[in-house]
Amino acid sequence: MKPTQEAGARRCPPRGEPAGGTIGSGVGTAFGTFGELLQGVLPEKDGDFLVTLPVARWTRATFRPDPHMSGVVVRPAHKRKALQLARAIVEQAPRPTGVMPTGGVLTVNSVIPEGKGLASSSADLVATARAVGQALGIAMPAARIERLLAGIEPTDGVLYPGIVAFHHRSVRLRAVLGSLPAMTVVGIDEGGAVDTVDFNRIPKPFTTADRHEYARLLDRLTGAIRSRDLAEVGRVATRSALMNQSLRHKRSLERMREISREVGGLGVAVGHSGTTLGVLLDAADPACPHRATAAARACRELAGGVSVYRTLSFPNTHSREPSLALPA
Repeated sequence: MKPTQEAGARRCPPRGEPAGGTIGSGVGTAFGTFGELLQGVLPEKDGDFLVTLPVARWTRATFRPDPHMSGVVVRPAHKRKALQLARAIVEQAPRPTGVMPTGGVLTVNSVIPEGKGLASSSADLVATARAVGQALGIAMPAARIERLLAGIEPTDGVLYPGIVAFHHRSVRLRAVLGSLPAMTVVGIDEGGAVDTVDFNRIPKPFTTADRHEYARLLDRLTGAIRSRDLAEVGRVATRSALMNQSLRHKRSLERMREISREVGGLGVAVGHSGTTLGVLLDAADPACPHRATAAARACRELAGGVSVYRTLSFPNTHSREPSLALPA
């Protein structure tokens, strides 16, 4: 499809290359997540939060500036949020010489399923910010990406390497919790799709007691990540999945908990705002391949299609409080 057919951009007469040479293409990547280890509301103002579970599924964005284009186009065309972000970055880019490109082509390639609670939209946006920033020579630290994303949609914490507690509705880091040994996730999809923006407009049914329990769960999970206690991580993830039933019910949750117990799993993680559920397994366990095969067989009887994920580890990531977050 020609650029003039995509997203309304129009081709301008050639104006010559920018002074000082051609600005090159930029590439950015971002990982997805398997739902969240924990998601809920804390007993404080703007207390909506989540804890990420990064997995080895990726989005790759490429931005090719074009000085002869008057706008940005995106491929595939349905990646409208990524297009919105790319346009914003291009429009806000400083132009001290007046020759910065005003258009270009953004290409987004992703293997993360959309609308399932796997952070596909967040990964698209983070990868896009990095690609456009690289192409235009604009630094894109995490804090700047947060500010850009805050005007588009509630966002996961995939812009940070490691497991983080993140205020997704206000788009701000709460704390970097650290990293964990790799886990295998045997997952199913109950079908359908969930729009992140619409989901976050739903009033939360959580009581004051629930909010205090979420605070305790966050403390437990923080300690478990620090001590690399996968069994406790699984218990917290399972409890969070159960508490989320009043907000986004998963009809397969009880059976998935049974499967986890049957195969010796750590527990169950879910896409709190999506349609996925998965059994967590310790990837370093010599019996993990056997456990994963047994879990996949049982899950296939439950939901048909089964996907297997591997979580990401970040050996150089250490826990830190918000005051020590990555600088702007």
